[in-house]
Amino acid sequence: MTSYTFLVVLAIILLSTKVLGLASGKVKMPQVVGALVAGLILGPSVLNLVVEDNFVAVIGEIGVIMLMFSAGLETDLQELKKTGVASFIIAVVGVIVPLIGGAGLYLAFFNGEGDAQHMLKAIFVGVILTATSVSITVETLRELGKLKGKVGTAILGAAVIDDILGIIVLTIVSSFTDPDVQVGVVLLKILGFFLFIAVVGFFVYKYFKHLGTSFAAKMHRRVAIYALAFCFLMSYCAEHFFGVADITGSYFSGLLLCNLSNVRDYVARKIDICSYMLFAPVFFAGVGIKTNLAGLTPHLLVFAVLLLVIAILSKIVGCSLGAKACKFTNYESLCVGVGMISRGEVALIVAQKGAAAGLVSDTLFAPVILVVIVTTLITPILLKLVMGDKPTDNPVATA
Repeated sequence: MTSYTFLVVLAIILLSTKVLGLASGKVKMPQVVGALVAGLILGPSVLNLVVEDNFVAVIGEIGVIMLMFSAGLETDLQELKKTGVASFIIAVVGVIVPLIGGAGLYLAFFNGEGDAQHMLKAIFVGVILTATSVSITVETLRELGKLKGKVGTAILGAAVIDDILGIIVLTIVSSFTDPDVQVGVVLLKILGFFLFIAVVGFFVYKYFKHLGTSFAAKMHRRVAIYALAFCFLMSYCAEHFFGVADITGSYFSGLLLCNLSNVRDYVARKIDICSYMLFAPVFFAGVGIKTNLAGLTPHLLVFAVLLLVIAILSKIVGCSLGAKACKFTNYESLCVGVGMISRGEVALIVAQKGAAAGLVSDTLFAPVILVVIVTTLITPILLKLVMGDKPTDNPVATA
């Protein structure tokens, strides 16, 4: 017999994220903060009303893919070209500093006597801290009206490059415990992904440019459907064939269309309606729902707090230094550093892969989860404080 409990779960998530989102807006905070808090309250950490089953996970995954597709559509390609080198430098420094900080803390906090993989485990803690989840930052910048422009584009570019660098580091570290993983093959796959983007992107761009010309007077719904289907296919190909995160594929699919102004604007409107009605709220709530802080002992709590401090400071310092080296102003450098703090689902994925490789114990999951949820919650708040209220482009409706 079919169970319809999922309908109740969806209703609870949608209502709670919207109510708490509006409440966070009343106190001058981005609505995404309320959505994340709603997930914490609904999940095992507080009320335990909703568990993250396969249904919630799949809907949330679609939500983050659509968010990144929208971010790609809204990217200013000319600005991205200007900040491309800067984004790369920001990403590189933003990976190195957290990697050293996380590994150093683990070595100082835990005695590895008799553990042959002690150094690998320390490095892997650093690898977890290198992750950046840009989806929360994207939503916050959108609400603040600052997704476009030099800082927003640099953050997006750096986060995408950060994802690629994280995959490379993750693969190299994991290869020491799994002889079946070949670093060279993975690097070739990543190179192949970008070649695939270039070839497919050329034909897709030409096709959508033709559609934009054919339907110049009035767009047809088929254009948005074709675009969304293209986004999902690119996300699948990125993960399945090249081992690159699906959100990277979705971001690049939006990036390929961002220069076609009439197509971009129409598709973005349709995607935003679809995303914010269902998929995005489930994703944001899901970050909190999957969190269970019950495993934090006093000893681990101290480690978690120190790990959290390093997680925040290492991204701010590392990415700000990278931005400053690229002649960003002090204010812009700080904004970039703050925008890269959030770890989100990316760090959870990295931690799970570490657990599968035997490099992250069950006891370390609680500190990692605390870092993930706090950095996810604090990023939009800090961005709001640092970047202020005055928008620089047109944010989507949030009421």
